[in-house]
Amino acid sequence: MDAPPPPDTPTELKKVRVSVFSQVYNLSTTGEPTELEESARRVDELMCSIARGGNLDAGRIAVLAAMHLADQLRIAEQRSLRFQTLLRQLDEAVEA
Repeated sequence: MDAPPPPDTPTELKKVRVSVFSQVYNLSTTGEPTELEESARRVDELMCSIARGGNLDAGRIAVLAAMHLADQLRIAEQRSLRFQTLLRQLDEAVEA
């Protein structure tokens, strides 16, 4: 497994073409293109699912998808903080 480049080393941008909600986007990433493609696939599925729920324009569907993803991120961040707190407590208990 290759080590990541040092922080001041420029990383190569890889071009990725994805389709979200019937729109094609040409994006760039310094990460793995397959990860960006998977993210686009998940956003596309979410937007299509929201669209099936009613007569909404694409802008509203995008905002609802963004709100859903932001809420999932908030929950994940809260869980991560709880996990970090538990790890710190476990480390302190082991050191005691």
